[in-house]
Amino acid sequence: MGLIAMGANLEMIRATYEGSSEDKGRNLLAALAYDATWTEAEGFPYAGTYVGPDEIAAGVSHRLGTEWVGYCADVHNYMEDGDRVAAFGVYSGTYKATGKSMTASFAHLYQVRSGKIASMVQYVDSNVVMKALALD
Repeated sequence: MGLIAMGANLEMIRATYEGSSEDKGRNLLAALAYDATWTEAEGFPYAGTYVGPDEIAAGVSHRLGTEWVGYCADVHNYMEDGDRVAAFGVYSGTYKATGKSMTASFAHLYQVRSGKIASMVQYVDSNVVMKALALD
């Protein structure tokens, strides 16, 4: 295993949040390890752990793109500690079925292995997100 330049993991993660939706999606699929785990927080609409790029795309990415209008994960800060990268920011969007919008703070903790995303764990104020899904 070769040396990874300082910041390379952070730059790989950053590329999954910045640019067009197509660029972000393409960069995420390219960055995921074949056996990557993606854990959405308990209480979040897509709660659970998805394994591998296909499950992650179907269970999370596709749903965010089709069930929401203008869904965005806007990162304000990144931190890198060796093979771990954290992204901190705010989700926003409008849930199509209810027409309700939300903003919710989040943190994502990534584990990188051999230059690929091995895992991601989401931390989020899911109560704010769930309010957007609720029918009054």
